[in-house]
Amino acid sequence: MMRIQNLSNISFYGLCLICAIQLSGCNGREYHVIAVENPEYRANTAFNYYEDLNSPGFSQLISKYQLDTVFKGEEDEFQRILLLKEWIHTVMPIDNNGDPYPGDGYVQRILDAALDGTGFHCGHFMRVQNAVLNAFGFVTRTIGAGPGIAGVIDSHHGINETWVNSYGKWVLIDAKYNHYFEKDGIPLSALEVREEYLKNEAKDILMIKGVHRVATDFDQEFQRSKKSFARTYTWIEWHMDNNMFTVWPEYQEKLIVYEDEFFRNNTWIWGEKPHWAYGKPEFMIREPKREAIEWTPNTIKSKVSIEGTKAEIRLISTTPNRKCYQMKLDGGKWKDVSSRIELVLEKDEHDIIFRVVNEADVTGPEHRVVISTQPKT
Repeated sequence: MMRIQNLSNISFYGLCLICAIQLSGCNGREYHVIAVENPEYRANTAFNYYEDLNSPGFSQLISKYQLDTVFKGEEDEFQRILLLKEWIHTVMPIDNNGDPYPGDGYVQRILDAALDGTGFHCGHFMRVQNAVLNAFGFVTRTIGAGPGIAGVIDSHHGINETWVNSYGKWVLIDAKYNHYFEKDGIPLSALEVREEYLKNEAKDILMIKGVHRVATDFDQEFQRSKKSFARTYTWIEWHMDNNMFTVWPEYQEKLIVYEDEFFRNNTWIWGEKPHWAYGKPEFMIREPKREAIEWTPNTIKSKVSIEGTKAEIRLISTTPNRKCYQMKLDGGKWKDVSSRIELVLEKDEHDIIFRVVNEADVTGPEHRVVISTQPKT
């Protein structure tokens, strides 16, 4: 009889809890799965769609603005993201009062006008950064945020979160102000920044400026404090549809908000009155589960079954624009595999590593499976 191994409940920093499978094999061997550390897999249950990397708009964007020269020679994934952020910050002037703005929401038109000296507000920076980062295969989404207080700077701010595979998490990236936040060396998501601000006004986190990653409590360029910037994330909305670039102007702006105790007991003030979506609940989707908002693209969960000296491994991933899975067996070379792998177990222990690859050849976090005859620890 074959038993199924479920590896879905795993934590990025904790142990992967795996039920042992022990069945008699040839030559008296009994194989089982060894518990190992793996990135956590959380399925996407709240968001619709994502950008189609096969859309010609992305290759046109890269070619027209020679974007591949922005990070030429840089191998570090997060540094590439920061270099693209800085490029946007450098080529786009800021003008918060330029309405009506040129471009009609089209990214290339916005960039062309910016390169001619026209300034734009945060929402335009958000659109451009979304397109540029997605063009290189970085899963990126558009979000809005605000302090929820009338009459303050950035009563509503457009920014992005991008999934960083090397950290296995979402990271808040702001092209307009050219910064992000981190704690203990780990870049933070929008929700993490919000938590830190609500806890103690962001005293325990750093605001990191530019590609050289300079930590500062006061941004001299904009004459604003870290506390002021962090306050922006008191209220956050994530756009439910993550395909703004490829479907524009046929884009539907439905908003996901995190319905925690703070949200239920307070009111988001935008400008001088409550956020417009309070009056249109079909546009404000309330999500009480944090893990639904911080789902994990590009990660893998696996199900392993063993019968004698044969193992079957099934891979599951929610990866936008997935091209293939890859496997490295016992320290060998990466090779393309399907979502279902059959292995003949020939050694006392097999160390197997999997990853996903998307259409831009960006690879996801590694997922490890160890099958052994050695005693479990």
